[in-house]
This record gives sequence, C-alpha cells and structure tokens, in this order.
Amino acid sequence: MGTPKANRRPHPSDGIQLEDVEGLHDCRQANGGGRIGGYCKIDGGGSLQAAATQLRESKTFHMVWLVVAFLSFPALVFVSGVYRLPLTYVSTVVFPQSGSGPSEHPQLPAYGSQDDAFYGPSDVPRDKYLGGLLPEAGFDEESCLSRYKSPMYRKPSHHRPSPYLVERLRRYEVLHRRCSPHTAAYNKTLPLLTGGGGGDAGAAECKYLVWTPYNGLGNNILTMTSAFVYALLSDRVLLIDRGKDFDDLFCEPFPGGTWLVPLDFPIDFSVFEWKNNQSYGNMLRYHSIGYADGAAAGPLPNFIYAHLTHDYDDNDKRFFCEPDQAVLGGIPWMVLKSDSYLVPAFFLNRRFEPELSRLFPEKDTVFHHIGRYLFHPSNAVWGMITRYYEAYLARNRERLGIQVRVFNFQESPLDLVAEQVINCTLTEGLLPGVDAGRALVDADPNKTKAVLVASLYPQSFDRIKNMYWEHPAAGGTIISVHQPSHEEAQLTGRERHDLKVLAEMYLLSYADVLVTSAWSTFGYVAQGLAGVRPWILVRPHGAKMPEPACVRDVSMDPCCHKPPWYDCKECKSFTDPGKEVPYVTHCMDVEGGIKIIDVGNKRK
Repeated sequence: MGTPKANRRPHPSDGIQLEDVEGLHDCRQANGGGRIGGYCKIDGGGSLQAAATQLRESKTFHMVWLVVAFLSFPALVFVSGVYRLPLTYVSTVVFPQSGSGPSEHPQLPAYGSQDDAFYGPSDVPRDKYLGGLLPEAGFDEESCLSRYKSPMYRKPSHHRPSPYLVERLRRYEVLHRRCSPHTAAYNKTLPLLTGGGGGDAGAAECKYLVWTPYNGLGNNILTMTSAFVYALLSDRVLLIDRGKDFDDLFCEPFPGGTWLVPLDFPIDFSVFEWKNNQSYGNMLRYHSIGYADGAAAGPLPNFIYAHLTHDYDDNDKRFFCEPDQAVLGGIPWMVLKSDSYLVPAFFLNRRFEPELSRLFPEKDTVFHHIGRYLFHPSNAVWGMITRYYEAYLARNRERLGIQVRVFNFQESPLDLVAEQVINCTLTEGLLPGVDAGRALVDADPNKTKAVLVASLYPQSFDRIKNMYWEHPAAGGTIISVHQPSHEEAQLTGRERHDLKVLAEMYLLSYADVLVTSAWSTFGYVAQGLAGVRPWILVRPHGAKMPEPACVRDVSMDPCCHKPPWYDCKECKSFTDPGKEVPYVTHCMDVEGGIKIIDVGNKRK
C-alpha cells in the first residue's frame, strides 16, 4: 500500500527551503534570525529589502536575483515544506508582533456571495470562556495553554451553551472536587469495590463512572464525551482509566480534582469484555440482578460493568431502558466500555430526555459543547498544533480541511479516493477550478485558501497539489496545500502517533469548511469541535466512483454507529431507533447508525 522507502516519491519536507538560499541567514538558528509564522525572517529583524541590499554586495547576487525574480511571478500554489509564498506576496504581509495571537491577524474584506460556504472574517470578539462553558478560575493557565487559547484559533461559534448547561457544569465541578480520588468521600466509597456484593451501598457519599479506553483515539474521545454526559444524567463522578498515554494527551478538565484513576486503583481493566460475569447483560442473563415494578428485585451489587461496544447483545442493550436505569442508579461503582458515540441513544430514554433537552436546547450541539469543555490538548500537543497553524494556516483568508480515511482498499483504491476528493471539492465549489488554457493568471493576494489534508496516505495531498502546480487556479486564488503527516498505518496506542493524531484533529477543527470520510470518528471529532456540518465522502463500492462524490451532513453531531435496536417495552429487538423521536434520525454515512439533528435540518 505504501511506497517502499527506498523508492518513495519525494515528500514536501525533502524540498528546498527559502533559508537555503545563500545570503539569507539560517532560520533554524537559536539566536538572531528566526521563523515568523512559517516564513523566513532576516537575522536582526531586517526587512526583505535589507536582505536584497546584502545580496547585491555578495558575489552570488546574480544567481539569487534570478531566484527572487522567478519567485516574484504570481505563483498560484505553495506547498508546506517545499513552497513558500512568492516574495512579492511576502513583502505585503504584515506580520504580527512577537507573542500576538491569531485573533490579532489583519482583517480581510468581507466575502462575496461566491464564498458563502466559508465564514468570512468575523468582527465578533472571541470569548476564551466560550460563553461560560469553561470555568473562569481554578486553573494555572500556563500548565495548560490550550484551555483558554484554543478558542482564539477558531472563528466564534454560532452556538452558545444554554444557561442551564453552564449551571450544571459548575455544579458538577463542585461534586467532582468533593469526590475526586484520595478525598475523604472517595476513600469512604473505595472499599465497596473490594468488599463484594451486598455491601452497604447506601453509605457511599459519591457514585462513580469509570471509563476505560477501547479502539482508536477518535472512538475514545467520543466515548469519553458519552460517559461524561451519562455522568451528568446519573449524578456520577467521571474517572478515566489513563491507559498508556491519556495523561500525556489531555489536560485535566475539572478544577480542583483529577479525573485520572489512581495508579493504585484495585481493578484490572483488562478483564472487562463481553463474557465478564459482572457485566450488566450477563447478570440479567443469569438472573443475578433484576427489577420488579420499577425497582430492584433483591440486593444490588456495589459494582457493575456496562459492556456497550459494537458486539453487545440484547441484554447489554437494556442499559438504555428506563426501568434498568432506575436499578443501575443504586449501584455506586460502574465501569463503562464502548467504542461508539452513545448520546443519541440517551435521547431515546424517556427518563433522560427532559434533562437532555434542558441542557441542549439545540440538540445537535452536544459534542460541540461537551467536547470543547472536556478536551484540552496538553502543552506538548498544543506546541505541535500552534507551530503548524502559524507556519501554514494562519494567514489565509479561507481554510478547507479534508480528512481521508480508507477502510477497504479493494472497494476504495487510494487513487480513486483522491480523484473523488477532487470531484467533491470542485463540484461543491469548495476549491476553485483551474484555468488550463492559460499559463499565468494574475494572483489576487486577497484570495488565499489553505487546504489541510489529514490522511495516513499522500495520494489526495499529491493530487490537489499537482492540480494547482500544473495549472493556475481560476480567478487568481492562491492555493496552499499542506499535510502534516502520512504514516501509512494507524498506530493506535503509540504515544508519538497519538500526539500527532490529536494535533491533526485540532488543526482540522480550525478549518472553516470540512470534507470528511464516511464512518470516520476522526472526522466526527473535528466537525464537532469546529461546529460545522461537513461534506461526507460517499464510500465507493466495487472500486467505482460514487455519484455524487460527497453529500452534506444533516448535523454537526457525530454518528452512533451501533445504536440499541431494542424495544424496551416489549423486551425485543428490531425496533428502529431512527424513527422514535423527530430529532434522532439515521446517519448519512453509516447504514443503521443514528444521530442527533436540529429538527429544522431533518432530511425529507
């Protein structure tokens, strides 16, 4: 699938840099010259004109003059790692002063009607607290720079959190601080884990939901979000199994208390699977637990496991039923494992739906709000994000994010998918066409568009890059194409890989417009954080180009791939969960999946 290293095609990072031109000081030196926003700065802070004076005095003046003259033509594409802005364009850029944020970049003219798909530069002030979503106190900002700076890298959201959601988050933070690991309340409840069933659960001051990871990072972010929403609904305290690297990926989300399970936690998370005897489904199957008249029939255990992965059965699915939730509410310790976004299924529960509707009056904003509340990249990841953003994305009038994931290479050959990306973006007007009849078109410095490609493979990046390299973009748009990495294989659980994955998710979420792949949780995370409805690449079948190449999603909220097709009243399968309530419908990218929509956007 990947080209052998010995014969691989050149990568952008292999190319010539501007700083390689003799007479321009090395931008990588620690002192003197440096890089500003991805462009080369002359040693001592001089201008490009000062550099030209120095070059005239050098013996290589004529050679460099030719290079500069060549670059001064209105080039219409520059590619990260190889191509930089033409010098004639660089000379017009007003660089921000050192330390200024993205919100201080020069404002460009408002968009015309042809740019309706993209947000224009906004005059709305950026709010680092996200309308009250984030707490204003309780954190050392330097220990987690992304918490309050990440909102500065996105245009302001059109979706404000409800006052009730803000109130509930502040109440939860108080609960979490009181019940977090090694507090008196936690220490009082912990012995119930090791004391066996039938203990004095009523003595517990706090109830806990312990989330454990399963599958890739995108799945884990979606299931942590689901777990936190369930914790709000069931008055539980969320703790997470840190796995191999979660404490290196994310900052603590709650002030005054950790959400990480202590290293001395008395549970081995590796034993939790479908056959586990302490799973709720198996306890129902073997009549170890039950209910009658809406209440528990017999003593309850102190601990239970909720197995909600893609292989769960009808007994496991009863977790989502109202009488079962009444029983589960009396159990102080619960471990939850899932690989799907469960929030749409919570909306089908009549016990939960009124509270969810108060929390989220705009029902398809659940992940948009909770994702931005919970997930703040660590300083290590944030450094990767900001370095790349400032180098390649910050100074473009428009940003298009394209996320490509291929699950079946026989059905979806990489070259076919790359062509599909071109068909989608050109047909939907997300990228300009090319002027094949002209060698040169006057470049318009007010029409700049950065294309960020996130993929394990280079084909889509190469296809877009070559299209605008070989032909000028129609209308004089300056297109830049960037791909941070292409690792050829998903390396879930490897720390460096996960750091890059998280960084790319966030970079995609800073795009104005997104094109994502069907079934991809990576894309779901980016679209939810961004608060945009993406264009979804239709999955090819039989290695044939789908028509249309892409479709616009019905909402920004992620898809639940494996919903509980279960009738709680009749205790049987095969009730369609996509037809129960008007604001939960079938996903456009996953047959049988369900997602939350704003009722006005529901497909006819």
